[in-house]
Amino acid sequence: MHIFFQTDYNKYLLIGWSNTGSANVGRYMHRASILTNGEVLVIGGANSAVYLNSAELYNSSTGAWTITGSMNYARGYHTASVLTNGKVLVAGGSNGNVSLNSAELYDPSTGAWTITGSMNYAREFHTASILTNGSVLVAGGSNGSGYLNSAELYNPSTGVWTTTGNMNYGRYYHMASVLTNGLVLLTGGLYIGGISNSAELYNPSTGVWTITGTMNYARFYHTASVLTNGTVLVAEGVGNSGVLTNSELY
Repeated sequence: MHIFFQTDYNKYLLIGWSNTGSANVGRYMHRASILTNGEVLVIGGANSAVYLNSAELYNSSTGAWTITGSMNYARGYHTASVLTNGKVLVAGGSNGNVSLNSAELYDPSTGAWTITGSMNYAREFHTASILTNGSVLVAGGSNGSGYLNSAELYNPSTGVWTTTGNMNYGRYYHMASVLTNGLVLLTGGLYIGGISNSAELYNPSTGVWTITGTMNYARFYHTASVLTNGTVLVAEGVGNSGVLTNSELY
């Protein structure tokens, strides 16, 4: 028999789940970004078969959701990156019919969206990484008909996208992690040969991708987390044998 002490109860309260405010719009395939003021911005996605351009803010102090400015374009499977200036860059995705190359910026101080430079390639299911110099690296994805190995950089100062070195493999549903040394590690995903176990590194100083050690398991739909000791934990996902329970460290 377990004797349930008050300290156990207090611990339970700290780690348990509790309801909070409901969003104004149901959605999936959306993105969520934590703003510099602590609010959470939820963007786009789809509701049934309708792709959304709406956005809303979650206030962690009150648990309330409020509608904020709508994007200029409805989209899902996009990326959302909080820039060093506090604005949020949304890039690419799909409107349900075609892949998008458009990008736009959310200004938390006004709640408004403004169009910024378009990517050189339409893409969805891609990754976006904030580099140590503040620029955004977008890599891979799909254009609706193929696997992309292209990558490009967004300059927040100019709003311009420039192409950088191509990845060694076209892929989507992969993951990208900014390492403590500033390199970007890209892992797994789907590619023309099926499910990938390959990994490669992007060097922002040279714009070059190089192959690095291969994962023990091919996977996509996985997660990749940079730990406090600098290693990267890649966990689970879908592999050649189905849904995975394994994880590995880089």
